[in-house]
Amino acid sequence: MNPQIETRPVGIDTWEDLETMFESRGSPHYCWCMAWRVNENRTRIPGKSGKKASMRARVASGTPTGILGYHDGRAIAWCSIAPRGSYRKLGGDESVEGVWSLVCFFVQRPFRNQGVTRVLLSAAIEFARDNGAKYVEAYPVDPKSTTYRYMGLVPAFEEAGFQFKKMAGSKRNVMILSLHRPARVK
Repeated sequence: MNPQIETRPVGIDTWEDLETMFESRGSPHYCWCMAWRVNENRTRIPGKSGKKASMRARVASGTPTGILGYHDGRAIAWCSIAPRGSYRKLGGDESVEGVWSLVCFFVQRPFRNQGVTRVLLSAAIEFARDNGAKYVEAYPVDPKSTTYRYMGLVPAFEEAGFQFKKMAGSKRNVMILSLHRPARVK
C-alpha cells in the first residue's frame, strides 16, 4: 500500500488536527514534540499538559513548528521543522546562519514503512525554503540504531541530497541541505 498523503503546515487552522493525532493511541502525547525545543523561560516544561500548552502557544503565535501529513482528510503523520533558534543546542554548526532544524517524525502505525516519512521530508524542505531558510539541518541515525529513530534514518536524508557534516553524540548524524537555488540563466 502506498497511501496518498497531503501535507499542510501546522497553524491555528490545523491545531485541532495536531491535537487529535497527538492524543491518539501510540502517539507522542507524552512529549508534544517539546523534547528538543526551548521554552520561553529556557527551563524544562513539566508534564504533558505543560508541553501541550507550550506547543499550543507557539502555534497560536504563528511560530513555525512543523508539517502534518493527511490521508483521506485525517492527520496521520507529523514532522517537526522550525528555525534552529527555536530548539536547544542540537550539535550542528552554530556558525551557519539561516538554518532550520528538522528533529522529529511521527507516523501512525498503519502508515509506517510506506514512504510517508519521505513525503513529509520533501514538504518540510519546501516549507523551510518558502519561509526564508537557507539550509535545513537534520540529525538522523543509522537504520540499525535502537535510539533516536524518531529523528529519521540517514538513507532518506541522503536520497534528499543532505550531506553528512559530523556526529552529534554517538548516534545522531548532523546532515545539512543547502537551499540555495542556482541563478537561472536567460
